[in-house]
Amino acid sequence: MKAIGFKSSLPIEEKDSFIEFETAKPIPGAHDLLVKIDAISVNPVDFKIRQSSAKDTVMENPKIIGWDAVGIVQAVGEKVTLFEVGDPVYYAGDLTKQGSNAEFQIIDERIVGNKPTSLTNAEAAAIPLTGLTAWEILFDRIRINPEKDKGKSILIIGGAGGVGSIAIQLSKKIAGLTVIATASRPETIEWCKKQGADFVVDHKNLVTSVREAGFEHVDFILDFVDTNAYWDIMAELIKPQGHIASITGSAEPVVLNKLKSKSVSFSWELMYTRSMFQTEDMIEQHHILNKIADLLDEGVLKTTLKETYKGLTAENLKKAHELLESGKTIGKIAIKF
Repeated sequence: MKAIGFKSSLPIEEKDSFIEFETAKPIPGAHDLLVKIDAISVNPVDFKIRQSSAKDTVMENPKIIGWDAVGIVQAVGEKVTLFEVGDPVYYAGDLTKQGSNAEFQIIDERIVGNKPTSLTNAEAAAIPLTGLTAWEILFDRIRINPEKDKGKSILIIGGAGGVGSIAIQLSKKIAGLTVIATASRPETIEWCKKQGADFVVDHKNLVTSVREAGFEHVDFILDFVDTNAYWDIMAELIKPQGHIASITGSAEPVVLNKLKSKSVSFSWELMYTRSMFQTEDMIEQHHILNKIADLLDEGVLKTTLKETYKGLTAENLKKAHELLESGKTIGKIAIKF
């Protein structure tokens, strides 16, 4: 099968930052599906792993990355019960396995959902990783209850990005929250409003912007940009007994003491935790993806796809990674095979 990978962590403009090669089609394990991929999308985790996984070395075999994918089930493992050959599926992948930048991929059925029937393959490919991340951070980490928390305020830092875009929709349409999103350019401000944000504030002067929007403090904060860069600001803006959650990690220790006087809770969210550790509730991602697919088919949620490239090529992946690395991405970028 054809695949795109890399042997060394090179700057994206380098000739061999991605290379095309042929490799054997993978064989599914007991709980695995073999999927013939039709479309993928790219995420910041893609370029972060490309930049870090082969520094100062040249691997013997190319590493295949990429996680979001849409395709058709070609074969199933002996213990598979959720899918059959011929089923259209979508999923966000597994950090412990080869990625989706290839014609075929194996994936555990418990982290796969039925593709939304109303979306094109490229539109559906934009959803899994960001949809799962946003759902988990809202409903598994903060544990927002739409009945109890309806009308409360949430600040989403990084509203126009991939996760921010779907988090705005889920916060507004499913959780019933008052949504404040950060953006600064005219096009990103408009995008956030289109996703359903009630207020769009400037991340460059965040405390003042939130206060000018009428909020002395907010009930919940989601950080999709930089935990430590916004830590003091989040500690200032969060309401006593509020909850902050982040996906971005931190090279430096987070100063949790700054939250103590307000009795504020803090959570990390990593969408790969369930698959990486084979948690007892791993199948929950299958259920979440199916719930999101239903919401998309019902028109409650909409795809966050912004741009589509045609063809599984090293050049298309280079273009997508270069755009992501610029930090100027709005919504999601997909590649249709």
